[in-house]
Amino acid sequence: MSNKTKKPSWWEEFKAFAIKGNAMALAVGTIIGGGFSTITKSLTNDIIMPVVNIFLGGTDFSKAQIALPRMPWVEPTYETVVNEAGEEVVQEVLNYLTYGNFIAAIINFLILAFVVFWLVKGLNRMAEAGKKKEEEAAAAEPPAPPAPSAEEVLLTEIRDLLKSK
Repeated sequence: MSNKTKKPSWWEEFKAFAIKGNAMALAVGTIIGGGFSTITKSLTNDIIMPVVNIFLGGTDFSKAQIALPRMPWVEPTYETVVNEAGEEVVQEVLNYLTYGNFIAAIINFLILAFVVFWLVKGLNRMAEAGKKKEEEAAAAEPPAPPAPSAEEVLLTEIRDLLKSK
């Protein structure tokens, strides 16, 4: 007869994980990260990119794109659009490579990575300071035991007198 211990099911493992707080910390981090992502996206689109656009001749960088060529064997498609004069115009539908949005996304990522780097660096520095204090406290000599009270001294003298008789 074997005496095997039953492994916890995945549900039990999940409950243990969620109860430990790891899942809650992860959820809070995700929510805060989403909010921070919105802030960095606004920083990039509303503050950084307009300054970059000044150096690019005032063009809107998010609309920077390259029209991709149509393959000769593919029939072109057309759509009807309204031009600035309010007239309906039929034009060929083109496929665009919008690299401006991609570059803005890279800038967003770099800002997020920079901020996370400094947060982690600060947290590591605080953790190291805490470890250093713990090590200093452990390395310091233990405090001397308190001096015996007058009552203890008297009882010790009585004991020693009784032993000597």
